[in-house]
This record gives sequence, structure tokens and C-alpha cells, in this order.
Amino acid sequence: MHKKCYKRELSLINIPNIRVGHVTHQDNATGCTVVICDQGACCGVDIRGNAPGTRDTALLAPHCTVEKVNAILLTGGSAFGLAAADGVMRYCQEQGYGFGMGTQKIPIVPAAVIYDFNIGKQSNAAPTAEDGYQACLNATDTENATGNVGAGTGAIVGKICGFSHAMRGGLGTAHRHFSNGLRVSAMVVVNTFGDVRHYADNRIIAGARSQDGGFIDAIKYIITEKQITPDCHSNTLIGVVASNAQLDKVALTQIAKMANIGVAQVITPAHTQYDGDTFFALATGDIKADATLVGIASTELVKQAILNAMLSAVGRDGFPATSELHFRTCS
Repeated sequence: MHKKCYKRELSLINIPNIRVGHVTHQDNATGCTVVICDQGACCGVDIRGNAPGTRDTALLAPHCTVEKVNAILLTGGSAFGLAAADGVMRYCQEQGYGFGMGTQKIPIVPAAVIYDFNIGKQSNAAPTAEDGYQACLNATDTENATGNVGAGTGAIVGKICGFSHAMRGGLGTAHRHFSNGLRVSAMVVVNTFGDVRHYADNRIIAGARSQDGGFIDAIKYIITEKQITPDCHSNTLIGVVASNAQLDKVALTQIAKMANIGVAQVITPAHTQYDGDTFFALATGDIKADATLVGIASTELVKQAILNAMLSAVGRDGFPATSELHFRTCS
């Protein structure tokens, strides 16, 4: 039996009363990431692509009763990884977090998954309830961890021509503080069918690689009626944007949509039938702010977080990382 080794890895989403924790299994190339809302947070969601893997997202619709969530789980392991949410619920229950129903408090923990069974020692490894609980214990608001950690451990991008041409994905973050006290942050797990482009100049920085050492360019490849490999059915980009703004579920649903717009601006193609791209939008309600401003900031920060994920990734098992291709950021 494989012995699990928990490594305390920390990530910062930079919003008061929100903490982030990871569990990473490098041997099996999987893991999970939890975003804990200690005082609860209003939440919206936007799901694009034809292959999502989620839990408890229906209750985030603006017309549904529940207003606040207690945590968000991002996880590897495809649908099996949703079991990690049980551990997050157990942690929240122990803390007294939850939606009051009769004599009980029911923790509200929406979740989204990526498919990450392509690398690692065990091809069917998935995060468990124990992992979800441990990620909560690891949660902090004081340090950063990006790249191949937590839910981004087994992420891969650029699969249009199969795994032999693909590259490492990962987890990235980006943050912005405004002069009026508004804070907006983004955290993204990049595990896409398409290519990843730099938000500043639109050049491909990760994706399906050609034999001459360049990039194939997935859009051009498809438009010229080339055959898409069956190996590409293992994608999905998931993430969270968060702010300390006072916003309701209607506004946050739109902000989650704007976060996915950021995805479409730097992932080409995005939201395909092979993806299940899912974004959650959180607001802790500490400061009055314009929803349009938060949405625009979210769009831009998502693009920066995707770049951060690519630059933080590390090559493995024949999948190179952007940093190994001598990529340099724009000044």
C-alpha cells in the first residue's frame, strides 16, 4: 500500500478571512487545494466547456437559498477527487461553520476537479477525504506556493496532438490592491486542451510542441482540418477569484463569467467539449466596491495567474515546463 506523505505547502490569496492550503502527492502527481472562508463568503460560479466535474454548484445560482459558502475545494483525481470535499466538510463542522438547518449546521463546500491521471506512479490515484481535511489544517494566509502543488500537481497543457507533445501545467496566483482598500485575487489551476498565451503580447508560452522545438498552434492546427488525437480528453481549468467587496450572488455570478473571459483571452482554444472550465467568485463583504471594477480586475488577474502557473511549473516524466524552454517574461 502506498504510504502518503503530507508536505505542508502554503498559498496566499491575500484577502482577509480567507485562507488557502494544499496537500500534494508528488509520487502520484495529484493533490487538492482548499480555500477556507472563516467568516463565510458570498459566492457565484460560472461553468464552461462540456466536461465539468463539480459538487454543490447548483446551490450557488442567484435564486437559490444559500448565500454564503464556508470553503471551496479545487482538486485533482477527476470525479473521484470530489471525495476530498468530505474532509473539508468535516473540518468546517469542527469549526462550527455551516448553514443553519434545524439543530444542525451544514458546511457549504462547493468543489471542482481536473483530470490528472496522465502522470505519476499510480494512474488512478485521487485525493481523499483525509487529504481534504489535511489541506484545511495546512491553510494559512502568510505564504505563497505556486506551480505543481495542490490541485495543480498533475496538470498538463497542450494535448491536441497527444501527450508526447504536451507540457506541464500548474497552479498560479495573482493579486491587486486598490487605494480605497479593495483587494482582488485570483487562483487558477491550468490543465487545458489548448495553448497558453502571454497576456501582454499573445505569443504561445506553453502548449502542444512541434518536432522543430516550436509550438504547433492548436487553433491553426484545427482550422486546417487536422485530426485531433483521442488522448486530449483529459482537461479542465478551475479557479477562484476573491475580493473583500460587498457583492451579492447576482454580481458574483457575473464576475465568475468575467473570470472565464480572462481564460478565453489567453487559452486558445478555451471552453471546448474536452474542457470543464469552472470559476468560483467569492466576496467577503468588508468594503463597498463597484462590481464592474471587481469583474474587470478579476479578468486581468486570471490572465496573470495563468502566466504565473506556467512560469512556476517544473518539468516531469517527459513533460517539459515553460521555464525549461528558456521563456522570458516581457518587461
